Amino acid sequence: MTEKKPGAFRMSLGARLRTYFFAGVLITAPVSLTIYLAWLFITFVDERVFSVLPPEYNPETYLPFSIPGIGLLLALVGMTLIGALTAGIIGRALNGLLEGILNRLPVIRSLYGAIKQIMETVLANKSAAFRECVLIEYPRKGMWTLGFITGATKGEVQEKTAEEVINVFVPTTPNPTSGFLLFVPVQDIIRLKMPIEDGLKLVVSGGIVTPPVEATALPASPTSGS
Repeated sequence: MTEKKPGAFRMSLGARLRTYFFAGVLITAPVSLTIYLAWLFITFVDERVFSVLPPEYNPETYLPFSIPGIGLLLALVGMTLIGALTAGIIGRALNGLLEGILNRLPVIRSLYGAIKQIMETVLANKSAAFRECVLIEYPRKGMWTLGFITGATKGEVQEKTAEEVINVFVPTTPNPTSGFLLFVPVQDIIRLKMPIEDGLKLVVSGGIVTPPVEATALPASPTSGS
């Protein structure tokens, strides 16, 4: 009967503990980061709401302890009430008056117009902005990058180009909120079946999280064994 070596046992135990440790990190890290980011967002909104809210209307004034999320709840209720008021005749008149004032200010009108157009496009779903993942050759031929279609190119940019081009936003890793706006010819775009959520995961993770590919998505290789 062979005797087990103590060194081999220690290596096996160390490898097992290391596996357990990384498994614990894999489970707790996403949950912890999600809770932390949600806490930061709720705290940020609460501080901004309570800073402009009179003390007599602040619920925390009458409570012996603070409840996170009250400011966020008040902000949601306030936005809903504003939307309901602007839907009426008086609300539309006040909104038109405010827009008329902003549109007369030299610098503010350009900023207001850009922000309003972006918000209407994203929230009102007037276009297929950020609804499709594509592949383009960037920054050079033979090198591919993931991008998101933000709409059809219009205006002077399209008139000055000889081909039909499409607006493609190329995000940076790991922060997808920054990136580059490219005007890419239609024939140079490869459209993907990948959902927008999977595309964002791929960008944020730096390629570590790879979306699954359907078995029928790729044709069989002609060099495969017959």
